[in-house]
Amino acid sequence: MTEEFGKDFWEQRYRGHTAPRVRQPNAQLVAEAAALAPGAALDAGCGEGADARWLAGRGWRVTAVDIAAAALEHAREQAEMSGAEAAERIDWVEADLTTWVPPADHFDLVSTHYVHAAASREALFGRLAAAVAPGGTLLVVGHHPSGHGTAAVHGAPREVHFTAEEIAADLDAARWEIVVAEARTRSVTGHGGQELTLEDAVLRARKRP
Repeated sequence: MTEEFGKDFWEQRYRGHTAPRVRQPNAQLVAEAAALAPGAALDAGCGEGADARWLAGRGWRVTAVDIAAAALEHAREQAEMSGAEAAERIDWVEADLTTWVPPADHFDLVSTHYVHAAASREALFGRLAAAVAPGGTLLVVGHHPSGHGTAAVHGAPREVHFTAEEIAADLDAARWEIVVAEARTRSVTGHGGQELTLEDAVLRARKRP
């Protein structure tokens, strides 16, 4: 897993995108964060920055982290094209989430979508949870084990699948309120143009003040 989803893998993946493509924010982020008051946000595994741009456009100050310099290049370009005001609210950070440690109790929102952990998933999500400020929100979205179409679209192996309940079980109930822990379906267009139904694991939790 470490070698498969290391820096070289992601650099090659994003280098293949010869021109920045305008991407939409993840549907689960829009569903879960639209009603939150803006503050400081961490977009962990930001890719080409669609979620970071959406958050910044709604007034958030965003720290957007990704392992791939190529992804961040595209993300910066798209952010600048979408408007200087929002772009100035995003700090792009090139870092490996398997070793990078965000500041503790700092962010009002920590959001991560479809991260392919190269090391311990529990350790990664534990560090992200620790970065949420008291009263803040943790949003984790991933590939659900029953989402049979996921491999056809993303090439995601079974090792990166999990349920929201598995992630929730690792959170200290004395410190966290589980707001959402469920599976949700979404429709996407596959590489061959076919319509596929995927299933996401969605966890939203609030750190108790």
